[in-house]
Amino acid sequence: MIVFLSAGDVDKTFTYAAPEGMTVSPGDMVVVPFGPRTLEGFVIKLKNEAGFDEKKIKPILKKRDESHAIYPEMIELAFWMQKKYNCYFADAFRLMIPSVMRNQRVKEKTIRIASLSMSAEEAEALLKRAPKQLEVVRALNTGAKPTAYLNEIIPGASAAIAALLEKGIIRIVDDRVRRAPSVDDNGRAHVDPDLMPGQQSAADELVNALDHGGGRFLLHGVTGSGKTEVYIRLIREVFKRGKDAIVLVPEIALTPQMVGWFHARFGKSAAVIHSRLSQGERYDEWERIRMGEARVVIGARSAVFAPVKNLGAIIIDEEHEGAYSSEKRPRYDAREVAWQRCLMAKAVLLLGSATPSIQTYMRAMPGVRPENRLSLLELNKRVMGRRLPECEIVDMRREFEMGNKGIFSGRLVSEMKKCLENGKQAMLFINRRGHSTFVSCRACGHVEKCGECDVSMTYHQSDGNMHCHYCGKTLRPPVKCPACQSKFIKFFGAGTQKVEEEARQLFPGVPVGRMDVDTTQGKDGHAKILDAFRKGETRILVGTQMIAKGLDFPNVTLVGVIAADTTLNLPDYRSSERTFQLLTQVAGRAGRSDSPGKVVIQTYTPDHYALKCAVKQDYRAFYHTEANYRKHALYPPYTVISRLVISSKDMKAPEEAAMRIQDRINIILTNNKWHSDVLAVQAAPAPIKMLRGEYRWQVYVKMLSKGRVNEITAMMEEIAEGGMDKVRIELEVNPASMI
Repeated sequence: MIVFLSAGDVDKTFTYAAPEGMTVSPGDMVVVPFGPRTLEGFVIKLKNEAGFDEKKIKPILKKRDESHAIYPEMIELAFWMQKKYNCYFADAFRLMIPSVMRNQRVKEKTIRIASLSMSAEEAEALLKRAPKQLEVVRALNTGAKPTAYLNEIIPGASAAIAALLEKGIIRIVDDRVRRAPSVDDNGRAHVDPDLMPGQQSAADELVNALDHGGGRFLLHGVTGSGKTEVYIRLIREVFKRGKDAIVLVPEIALTPQMVGWFHARFGKSAAVIHSRLSQGERYDEWERIRMGEARVVIGARSAVFAPVKNLGAIIIDEEHEGAYSSEKRPRYDAREVAWQRCLMAKAVLLLGSATPSIQTYMRAMPGVRPENRLSLLELNKRVMGRRLPECEIVDMRREFEMGNKGIFSGRLVSEMKKCLENGKQAMLFINRRGHSTFVSCRACGHVEKCGECDVSMTYHQSDGNMHCHYCGKTLRPPVKCPACQSKFIKFFGAGTQKVEEEARQLFPGVPVGRMDVDTTQGKDGHAKILDAFRKGETRILVGTQMIAKGLDFPNVTLVGVIAADTTLNLPDYRSSERTFQLLTQVAGRAGRSDSPGKVVIQTYTPDHYALKCAVKQDYRAFYHTEANYRKHALYPPYTVISRLVISSKDMKAPEEAAMRIQDRINIILTNNKWHSDVLAVQAAPAPIKMLRGEYRWQVYVKMLSKGRVNEITAMMEEIAEGGMDKVRIELEVNPASMI
């Protein structure tokens, strides 16, 4: 068995004895003695003989109930993950079952149900002088009812219920109740619409693969082309064959909408898994899935481990999103895990996006080895023949020259007026939250930075404080400049709060909503904001990338991009790709019904190829330009970048450790004759030199993607696990963020 303990010296299997009378099977969760402690773990294999002195074998203490077991194929998946991600077995196995289900932290929810144990006439004959008890009996005459309900409709019923129970007139049983997340299908039609020719062709290919041992597909469709309808048809066919499906979405914000769509079509067969569920809801949804009561699972990254026994398909919506990569150990990629699960189950894997990642789209091109290849399915037109939105670039340098120093260009204001006068809705996108992006002194240029991180603090008007968006530190803005004592302190830049504020000033009386990390706190934060916008209670929605993808609002005819350069200037080789993806996705929110859409993109770099391609919604042109750039610059997917991030409270320790690690890596590469597969080994300060109070350096290794990537990455993992005095070392492979 594998015990839940993450440490190198115990990262292996251990042998325990099943006591007489206890039946265990592979996948069962059990509790065992481990040194002075007791630990949980999973049984992974049964054998009749230990192969060593059986007197040394300790017995299993107890077995968790069946709801805590995993299917045998998940054991195989955990072993694959341990090898693939160089993680501990314990870390991989922990992902297979929610943390709330370990250590018995959440239990089944039950309610007390009362019913008559004799006829109402017999009961009334015994209760002529007990009017309150008679009321309870008459209420139960129409059928069993929860005692809580009886207490609501009959004041003081508790004593009467107790008396009736003692007399044997009623019986009470505990009945299990499933805690279910709230679902709003918004009255959507439950009938499947007719498919467009492109949708039907894609669905036919997927169904053919379903009947012939599975397959791996990329569904590339322009925004509004009906990819979700293809997903639904595939799931219908999966159900017909007695199998189940998993649907992954990148953002919690998208989950309520997707769940609403799927609930409208599949009813209680749809389950939802994401981090905003209560512990009880997560426990009960997991149970519904495991028992086969729910047959399609919708959720964020972790839902890829849902206990679907007879897997027919995994669908990954917005496959290009970085949210599918875990930043915590084990640093798994849900897309890769889904690929492996589908291979094991001979199921269909379907990746969907209007803007696939360069790496994914490359797998659909000619010349890729069969084991890595994706079959390309394309939807080149919007459903119902609707036109793509008309996109326009506004050069903000010209606006400034004409004396416009505000956030909104004249063109965007004009289009907003037209949109609102026509009774339509607008979305304004800016990928910065807060009011002002930094606080600076106009006299000396000093910028207020977080004392724990090497980043400027953001001013939030809602509470009047400066916030660090990395560590959460909060400070009051200074009255005087800390550097020169000047009073000329000014807030610069714009975030979602400032855009919201100026939109309200421009259009008084028009309800404006805002959707960012600050406004979506709480369990149903995302759903409430989106629901208000869907109902027209807000006419303008300001937001970060939360509003950029997947959302479908028929009344939205205008999208304004406030600052297209925000992501373009990040110190990351994927900045152009992410900018193109964000702009294309957010533009796709406009004109999704019969009214044509308009998109206004404000920028200071109007000639950049990412913006020009986004305006034309031309993915292929962008792909070829970007792939050519990556090839010549030797960036992924033509190479693999692994880095060791070294951090410490001690200012000099990370640099010293980085230099030693760089030397050590070079020696290992030389000894193993691996240098021919490595393009660069470089120790350098991390882009953000200080984060959450720790100084940071990095050692990155750029490798040829067809070289000894696994061996070199394993060597770097060994260095990270070995550790060094005074520093913390973490390995990242093609990290989602290079900060």
